[in-house]
Amino acid sequence: MVVGEVAERFDVAVIGAGPGGYTAAIRCAQAGRSVVLIERGSIGGTCLNVGCIPSKVLIHAAELAYRANTSDGTGVAISATIDAEQMRAHRHSVVDGLTSGVSHLLDNAGVVRWQGTAHFARRNRIVVEAGEGSPRHVEFTDAIIATGSRPVELDGLAFDHPLITDSTGALELDHIPADLAIVGAGYIGVELGTAYAKLGSRVTIIEAADRVLPLMDKRQSSLVARRMKELGVTVKTSSLASRLEGEQLVITSGESSEKVAFDLIVVAVGRRPNTEGLGLGVVGAQLTESGHIRVDAARRASDHIYAIGDVTAGPALAHKATAEAAVAAASIAGQPAAFDPAAIPEVVFCDPELVSVGLSAASAAAAGIEVNTFRFPFSAGSRSATLDDRNGFVTLLADTQGTIVGAQMAGAGVSELAGEVAHAIEMASTIDELADTIHPHPTMSEAIMEAALGLAGRPLHVTRG
Repeated sequence: MVVGEVAERFDVAVIGAGPGGYTAAIRCAQAGRSVVLIERGSIGGTCLNVGCIPSKVLIHAAELAYRANTSDGTGVAISATIDAEQMRAHRHSVVDGLTSGVSHLLDNAGVVRWQGTAHFARRNRIVVEAGEGSPRHVEFTDAIIATGSRPVELDGLAFDHPLITDSTGALELDHIPADLAIVGAGYIGVELGTAYAKLGSRVTIIEAADRVLPLMDKRQSSLVARRMKELGVTVKTSSLASRLEGEQLVITSGESSEKVAFDLIVVAVGRRPNTEGLGLGVVGAQLTESGHIRVDAARRASDHIYAIGDVTAGPALAHKATAEAAVAAASIAGQPAAFDPAAIPEVVFCDPELVSVGLSAASAAAAGIEVNTFRFPFSAGSRSATLDDRNGFVTLLADTQGTIVGAQMAGAGVSELAGEVAHAIEMASTIDELADTIHPHPTMSEAIMEAALGLAGRPLHVTRG
């Protein structure tokens, strides 16, 4: 052993302090293990610091500004002014408050925190490097990898160009770009494009697929596309943003191409797992063809090594990582545990909000599963009328035995309804059980009951057919 390589001993070492990592650390500590949590950036990871939380603060601010300037029909005439620098400061304030809360939880649980970049040196040893000082060494019994993911960079559109940024940079702006291009019409691109359009940017979205949100249900995608058109967003589908020529973006579609100048170009074409430089071969962990760490149902990548969150296959969602963290911690504690959810809710915070839980009609057909569906439009609901926003619907799916197996929703605030349907699917609830559950009136949640009533053949506020 080289002098200076004396290792500190912990039962569990967690690499990465995002939602999955800090949850795993707390759960292991609550189970009586000594835990060190290693993070090269900030507590909370991408989601809390530069992803889901600041983006939702931006989306809320954009909605306030837009509603203020489009409220005349209600009999209330108000206006809004936008201070982009103050908006950014507010985002930082929200993030700082939440990260402080997580830090307090970690301290209260007795989790030791180390700052630095980690890699495996031996099957039971991690080296942590921070700045110019000597590296620190950890010996562990079990380790959990929760290093997250990062934005995909495109050839010809490098993030180091002054006109190009990723979603992190788009959330750090202290001004509202006059002309904004967004490459990619997945959930990140659509959320950012909608928000900045409401704040006054002229937004152009370029998407290689033939529609926005190509992984969502087509009815949901069409509704969002129509709404973006109303907001003045230009959407170029079946198109590629190939390169910059001078300060112009070259956009190709089939055999034709055009050059367009923008103040800022945001590349949001997906994310890739952070697995490089970890020394995974040292601990026997293997990667899939997509570059994710291969794990079993207990989140075990190899003997005493676990992986959770974006570094493993599946949707890159914070709530997935948190659920996987609980499984990994239970496995380490010697309890039987497996990550085998019936449904993982997916939410897009655009306008209208979208939710997909469990099977859709398309995915059921692809899997050869026969389903019955019923769609209840919010235009037939009372709460949407009081909110002056009747866009959207709830579609429920049930198998031939009458068990709820999926839902797609679009509308104001439907993100708050996702948990109820996910619970119904996990509990194998029947159509009648959901239809006969008393839902409060007037609320958006009544649409779930109404869709279930429709599936049961006894619709109330819509006619049959």
